[in-house]
Amino acid sequence: MELTFVFNPLSFNKFVLFKLNLSEMKHVFVFLLLLATSCQFFETEKVSSEKIYKEEIGAIDWKEVDRYPSFSNCENILEKPEQKDCFINTINSHLYKSISHEDMVAVREVYDTVKVNFEVSSSGQLSILEIKMDSLLQKEFPDLEMWILQSIDSLKLVAPAYKRGIPVKTQFTLPVIIKTN
Repeated sequence: MELTFVFNPLSFNKFVLFKLNLSEMKHVFVFLLLLATSCQFFETEKVSSEKIYKEEIGAIDWKEVDRYPSFSNCENILEKPEQKDCFINTINSHLYKSISHEDMVAVREVYDTVKVNFEVSSSGQLSILEIKMDSLLQKEFPDLEMWILQSIDSLKLVAPAYKRGIPVKTQFTLPVIIKTN
């Protein structure tokens, strides 16, 4: 069966002639049906900025930084583990040099660990939060806490830690081993 559409050229500016058989009409009908219902596939879902913000905040690991605080000798190090090692080693070596210049005389043999909790502010300022030491060690070296404070205070940072390009505050615990010979 063949169906022919003829349009009167007087009523329209163009003469159009369609010749479609029944199977072609089915294809055209299916195509038009898909075209009419598929518009929903082209719609974009509107996502609120609050939803994006919540997803981003949830995805951020707040315990890790992108770049550790650094001193001038650590500025060119790119890998995070090496950055942290350089930062900690710089503080350690400065602390041991400062303490070794002090007159530390012990009555008994000492082998103990002092834990120094400190913070690096978002402006790069280094400050001690707490110094934990055994009471016997404190009796043996009453000025040890002051020496550690003076040593840490004399350090000058070049840059704070960064998270997503923003300077952030970080906290560290540094074990300091005190050993007499």
